[in-house]
Amino acid sequence: MQELKSVYSKEELFNNAIELLKKLIEIPSFSKDEYNTSVEIENFFKKHQVSTERYKNNIWALNKHFDDAKPSVLLNTHHDTVKPNKAYTLDPFVAIEKEGRLYGLGSNDAGASLVSMAQVFLHFYERNDLNYNLVIALTAEEEISGFDGIEGLFPQLPKIELAIVGEPTQMNLAIAEKGLLVIDGEMKGTPSHAAHPNNDNAIVKCLEDLQHIVNFKFPKVSDYLGEVKITLSGIQAGVQHNVVPEACHFTLDVRVTDEYTNQEAFEIIQAQMKSTLTARSFRLNSSKIERDHPFVQAGLAIGRTSYGSPTSSDQAIIPCTSVKIGPGDSRRSHTADEFIEVKEIEEGIEIYIQILEKVL
Repeated sequence: MQELKSVYSKEELFNNAIELLKKLIEIPSFSKDEYNTSVEIENFFKKHQVSTERYKNNIWALNKHFDDAKPSVLLNTHHDTVKPNKAYTLDPFVAIEKEGRLYGLGSNDAGASLVSMAQVFLHFYERNDLNYNLVIALTAEEEISGFDGIEGLFPQLPKIELAIVGEPTQMNLAIAEKGLLVIDGEMKGTPSHAAHPNNDNAIVKCLEDLQHIVNFKFPKVSDYLGEVKITLSGIQAGVQHNVVPEACHFTLDVRVTDEYTNQEAFEIIQAQMKSTLTARSFRLNSSKIERDHPFVQAGLAIGRTSYGSPTSSDQAIIPCTSVKIGPGDSRRSHTADEFIEVKEIEEGIEIYIQILEKVL
């Protein structure tokens, strides 16, 4: 790594990050139950003479020389985790460092981003020559897209021009992200005894409807994210073998591109189906940042790549221009024996700083 212009040496930043991540791994922080990790984050910043603010289980701070006349850039990631799956062979709440890896629940998603962003904030905290303010928000409820995470906090923050969202992207630039639309459907029919003819079988009618929609192609294809993806993720009907049920219920998982809002996608799907559909929410829309944005150009200039992300994050509910970038690999997220490569944290801190030096 190159020498970093900071009151902290590169070794101090890296050691700070590893120490903090080990502490966070060992504190359970399931969504809506993140208070203890929020206190640990507060203590970290207090140790480094940074004043913080709290909104529920969200911790945020402003750079030392914050100036209302300047635009602001936000560093944001989350400290909640999913529950460990049953395939774990290691204790998910014990930070184990071996063979260049740090194991533990939340190490990859999104602990590595959090501790890296915390060090980046410290690196720039004392600077009085920045063209932008730097704000950090380490938030709750990302894993459930909760209302008391970044969505609840955002109105309390200063006006944000760009949000940098920390998620495992191998420090490449996710310049677009698919939205999420979950649809519950119902096809009604005529209930009857299975021994008698029934031309209004809800299950048969539903299967025909579903076969059509899973093969349906939306007319517009995104340059960033490709096609809208519709997945049949659940179907329920019937209680016993000799009774034709009155209805068949199903769930569609729809990953919406930047070519459509969730509302538009829902209306197109409903027009293609005979079933009655209900959307659980329209909140989690797709997002994108233009390739010519200065942050994207700064990242590309140092050799990072750009891509469209199929996975959702808090970008979906952040109401400003945003980009997703962070250490780790999303394919490790929510897996058994989750880990982060130690060198990924070191590289993550440096790459964040290199890009922001060109932007701030």
